[in-house]
Amino acid sequence: MQFRRRQFLQLAGAAAAAPALPQLASALDYPTRPVRIIVGFPPGGVADIYARLIGEWLSERLGQPFVVENRPGAGSNIATEAVVNAAPDGYTLLLAYSANAINATLYDKLNFNFLRDIAPVGGVMREPLVILVNPSFPAKTVADFTAYTKANPGKVNMASAGIGTATHVAGELFKAMTRLNMQHVPYRGGAPVLTDLIGGHVQVYFASPGSSIEYIRAGTLRALAVTSAMRSEALPNIPTVGDFLPGYEATQWYGIGAPKDTPTDIIEKLDGKINAALADPRIKARFADLGGMMFPTSPAEFGKFMADETEKWGNVVKFAGIKPD
Repeated sequence: MQFRRRQFLQLAGAAAAAPALPQLASALDYPTRPVRIIVGFPPGGVADIYARLIGEWLSERLGQPFVVENRPGAGSNIATEAVVNAAPDGYTLLLAYSANAINATLYDKLNFNFLRDIAPVGGVMREPLVILVNPSFPAKTVADFTAYTKANPGKVNMASAGIGTATHVAGELFKAMTRLNMQHVPYRGGAPVLTDLIGGHVQVYFASPGSSIEYIRAGTLRALAVTSAMRSEALPNIPTVGDFLPGYEATQWYGIGAPKDTPTDIIEKLDGKINAALADPRIKARFADLGGMMFPTSPAEFGKFMADETEKWGNVVKFAGIKPD
């Protein structure tokens, strides 16, 4: 009887431990096959470039391809939903983006909850936006711009890359804090905005530095300020909006997320490798060329950041009454 009892306990213990073994093995061996990074925007854009840079670095260090898969549409909601519905095994990842935090409030009916259904892995990059005007516009500082716009209510057109984009809500936050009356003119993407801004058809644009930095350096467009709390290393002579408007801050950000219930060990392994990539001088130099700032975090830190951004931009969306197309 004693032998049977001992045998039973051994078998029970083995059975209890068995479910944990595959997870442990998967974390130790991960990845054993290609990993997809789903990006909610077309190839060639800034988001795509950041995903490919990180993917290439991870491929070299982890011995398996990290393949970028572009699924544009619905402001990145299509890509996010694809990751939400993927197996939580670490082989489908999301390039999380500022749009995810905005969309959580912008869209009334989503088939997922960003904060609940996407597990944070880690931050990758933050970039300021840049307040741009045509060189012929009669303002050289944010203070000049504010004074001119107050003296000409409703006559300044604020362009954006689309309703509910980071370039839109950053402008709406600025409008709310300054109480300026500007007309919002949404475009479908940033390229046509820059064309019309250069042509003088619109007056101001909160632009991504990755798409506009060469125009700024060439003097084709005038940068009044960057929207981050600190000055940009790529544009060190440009002041921050906060220098004129204390408390203002708006950045675009990118990070990596995974389906909820992805094993913690896999998430931590990925985060460690991503942080190592962000410390690589080659990656740092490439990001700096695009106007980005390294954003290394732990999964917990990135999760808190995502929650804070979702609350912040949710308040702006509600205050401005922004509705999707």
